[in-house]
Amino acid sequence: MEIKNPNVQFEEMRLSKVREMREAGMTLYPPCFPRTETVAEIREKYSEAGHEKSEGRVTAAGRLYTVRNHGKTIFADLGDESGRIQLYIRKNDLGAEKFGYFTAMVERGDIIGASGHVFRTKVGELTIWVDDVTLLTKSVISLPEKFHGLKDVEKRYRQRYLDLITNEETRETFRTRSRILSLIRKYLTENGFLEFETPILQPVYGGANARPFTTFHNFLEQKLFMRIAPELYLKRLVIGGYEKVFELARNFRNEDIDTQHNPEFSMVEIYEAYRDYNDMMALTEGLISSLVHEIHGTYEITYGGDRINFTPPWKKMSMEDAVREIGGVDIWSYTPEELRELARQKGIEGWDLPQNNREFLVLFFEALVEERLIQPVFIHDFPIENSPLAKRHRSKEGFTERFELFVCGMELANGFSELNDPQDQLKRFELQDEKRRAGDPEAQMIDYDFINALGYGMPPTGGVGLGIDRVVMVLTDNVSIKEVILFPQMKSGAERQEREEEDTPEQN
Repeated sequence: MEIKNPNVQFEEMRLSKVREMREAGMTLYPPCFPRTETVAEIREKYSEAGHEKSEGRVTAAGRLYTVRNHGKTIFADLGDESGRIQLYIRKNDLGAEKFGYFTAMVERGDIIGASGHVFRTKVGELTIWVDDVTLLTKSVISLPEKFHGLKDVEKRYRQRYLDLITNEETRETFRTRSRILSLIRKYLTENGFLEFETPILQPVYGGANARPFTTFHNFLEQKLFMRIAPELYLKRLVIGGYEKVFELARNFRNEDIDTQHNPEFSMVEIYEAYRDYNDMMALTEGLISSLVHEIHGTYEITYGGDRINFTPPWKKMSMEDAVREIGGVDIWSYTPEELRELARQKGIEGWDLPQNNREFLVLFFEALVEERLIQPVFIHDFPIENSPLAKRHRSKEGFTERFELFVCGMELANGFSELNDPQDQLKRFELQDEKRRAGDPEAQMIDYDFINALGYGMPPTGGVGLGIDRVVMVLTDNVSIKEVILFPQMKSGAERQEREEEDTPEQN
């Protein structure tokens, strides 16, 4: 079969081998293979192997990463998910026909099955002395150059499968990510929390200040939104009587892409009845410190060249104290007009937007303090203006019982004493809706069904949302979120963009 599609990268030299094997009646792409051990299991079982061939016989399977032909003998490296092992293949053992077939048709990148006995070479390399080999999958696109792997960053993200094939450090990052997800579930379920799933397609978006993705349901004939957070639905569950709930959620926000943001991202949201933001700080500290210790065996790790100490307890600072002590600005010593001029002088973007000292507090915190918070620290007591879902502070007028956890200059978690006064919540939503109608694309809509749910009564509740992608970044020492998301969102390449434009009908 001739392939002429310019978007397909199949190589003619490899395709010719496929055609030749088919014409010879050889079996290609068999449905399964009777592997008996993984590479890791072979290495463990034969860790004490000597130079003599083992009595036991093994059958391994995996991808060929190198093939070194020495005439009547071949050395090759075979790898599966668990690791790599050397193969020793002789013409005398396979026979002239099968050896010739292997030499002519099998090459680097192909997936094979290999059977034989285990021994250790003179230089100490554990090796399978192969007496039978089977081609399982013929690769029709060559792997990147064997000694350097795939280094092109954009290609690594666009073709993650190729990145995983060639770069062990990438595979290790995502093994760690998978383990982190399991440990989060384990920690929460062992502490009595129940895991639930809430809608991704929502008629009203809410739970955070963010621009949503919109879609349209043809049967219902209505606009729907991809969720920006599961918060309002999880709170409905607390109202319904579940007292400890969580969700590992995929969220979608139509925002910029940078080293800390991807339009599709993962977080865990947690709610517990009869608790407040102090309890949620303790829960967050316990959960993350346990993750660090489980993954690294210590509370001290390195991230971006900084030594980070996660040993509990962690530091706590009010936002006011952080801006005064770290940012060098005492908010209450200035009028709003003076703060506006100070922000302008410091070159802070958005200096003309805040209307009162509390709003300037947030502006100065984000501009002067955030990136300097390297060690774990809880910043608490946020102004009410930017906390529409948090309970009013019990002793500080104009503030809320809200906290954010910062590590390495990044926000990792955001939590509240949850607002459960339905009248107050309605007023906050109405203020958000006014901003939205005035053109703020990140302001929240009014979720009247949620307001009515609150009308039935929600107990005092603490909640926290934890950014899983950023936690994985810190625990794997990756400074870009694209390194810890398997398939990050990318701008379409030139060829793909042209096809999309051709396929898009003209708008009337």
